[in-house]
Amino acid sequence: MRIPKHIAVIPDGNRRWAKSAGLDKHEGYNHGLDPGLLFLKLCRKYGVEEVTYYGFTTDNCKRPKTQVEAFSKACVDAVKLIENENVSLLVVGNTESDCFPKELLPYTTRTNPDSGEIKVNFLVNYGWEWDLGDMHTDSKNRKSIYDSLHSRDISRIDLVIRLGGRQRLSGLLPVQSVYADIFALDDMWPDFNEDHFLAALNWYNNQDITLGG
Repeated sequence: MRIPKHIAVIPDGNRRWAKSAGLDKHEGYNHGLDPGLLFLKLCRKYGVEEVTYYGFTTDNCKRPKTQVEAFSKACVDAVKLIENENVSLLVVGNTESDCFPKELLPYTTRTNPDSGEIKVNFLVNYGWEWDLGDMHTDSKNRKSIYDSLHSRDISRIDLVIRLGGRQRLSGLLPVQSVYADIFALDDMWPDFNEDHFLAALNWYNNQDITLGG
């Protein structure tokens, strides 16, 4: 089986899952922590070299205050869990905004760059406009474009897995995802399990990877 080197996950459906479970919408985010840790362990188990989690976006911060506080706390808790897994961890997002959790500032410089078993990137208060904001008009080749990104330490994505039934990227790393294959699942993120992961890998194994060639 061909294993993608870099998988990004869009953990969607937390609010809908909470509503179906009789909970308030904001309570769904905390139920995404265990699936997030499982996802990392599965990536390590099957030989994935890099993982990117789509935490929350600058647009998500327009939601009600209780939801913003809940998904922000969930991201902080997730990063704290992940850092104990012998990873090389990087948090990428607009740190100048009040929506960026100050507890995550130490992680905006990659930890364990030479010793982590797997690279993990966590997008927090991320916006594609912010990411591309320093790009110069004379950036005409791939290297100069990549070097201008705020997310330049994140490599090209091979596979995007999205939970929650939506089939869109929602602004996820537009440069890195330009040739990514996208696998969408109808199940909500809090229900993620190994069968979902294997379904994504099997689907990816059957794709014709040409990178435009």
